[in-house]
Amino acid sequence: MTVHKGRGFACINYPIGMNLGGDPSQALVHSTPDGKFMVSLSSIDLGQGMKSVTRQIAAETLGVPVADVYVDTADSDTGPHCMGSFASRGTHRVGNAVIRAATEARKALLEAAAEELEVNAADLETDGQGNIHVKGAPTRTITVADTAIAAQFKQGRTLSGRGIFLIPPSDVDPDTGEMTPVSCFAHAALVVDLEVDDETGEVTVNEINSAYEVGRALNPRLVEQQLIGGAWMGVSHALYETTEPYYPDRNHGPEDFNAYLMPGPGEVVDHNIAVLERPAEDAPFGGKGPGEMCANPVLPAIANAVYNAVGVRCDTLPITPERVLRGLLANGGARPQGVR
Repeated sequence: MTVHKGRGFACINYPIGMNLGGDPSQALVHSTPDGKFMVSLSSIDLGQGMKSVTRQIAAETLGVPVADVYVDTADSDTGPHCMGSFASRGTHRVGNAVIRAATEARKALLEAAAEELEVNAADLETDGQGNIHVKGAPTRTITVADTAIAAQFKQGRTLSGRGIFLIPPSDVDPDTGEMTPVSCFAHAALVVDLEVDDETGEVTVNEINSAYEVGRALNPRLVEQQLIGGAWMGVSHALYETTEPYYPDRNHGPEDFNAYLMPGPGEVVDHNIAVLERPAEDAPFGGKGPGEMCANPVLPAIANAVYNAVGVRCDTLPITPERVLRGLLANGGARPQGVR
């Protein structure tokens, strides 16, 4: 028995969203009578941080504290239209829609404050702490809460905004038929170090090192955790998750997560991440979002590392011990590829 070390590399250019019908998302923003703001979306948070990021985007655009903004993603039947939470489009498409809605709501907020302070709305600014000031005259001020109360019960105003973002349809090259299906890409490079046991076929991941270009990291800790969790989903897909040989016949197969094979906390390894921030011009505050790019490069990197370790090229997932052993048998034993 010999344990062979292997290293695999993969890189990815990942398209953000799609260009089908413009790939639109809508958002609504309105103030409650006490000066809090509600963002209504039909974009569902699948655990990737949609609510946190759109809350930050709305607060920054409105000029109010994050604590005064709430995000509701309750029902796609009654909420504003959205294409959905897929294709890593959430931060880019929905974030841009929230900016547009929050910009319109901010305009109504400043107009209501201007009426109370008897100044021009263009002379007002928010401080991000819940106050509205007259530029150059800091003592002339009104709180966002008092402005909302005045708008609701005195002026008869609604402090609200609507926003939609979509990608203009791509032109078609008359000679080649080529189009541009997306407006921006995210990028990543990932290295996996692992070991392969040539007697059992078992693959053990030891370390992951990666670099991700995600535009601007609007919430750095959230981005980091998403990259770590997503990469481990990739490891699980590459080495563990399968219903074979029972699919589509589920008899005697795993029927729930108690029997479904997945790595547990004990298998999690060190993952060193470098986040490269290159703000995208058409993205909300430059942020594109990691999305599915977290997991995608892990699968080919692991396959390349297994090949590097023992010379077995696996083109079917998951890379189970059985498949590794069958590859070793076909090759006449392990054939380490060495350090490149």
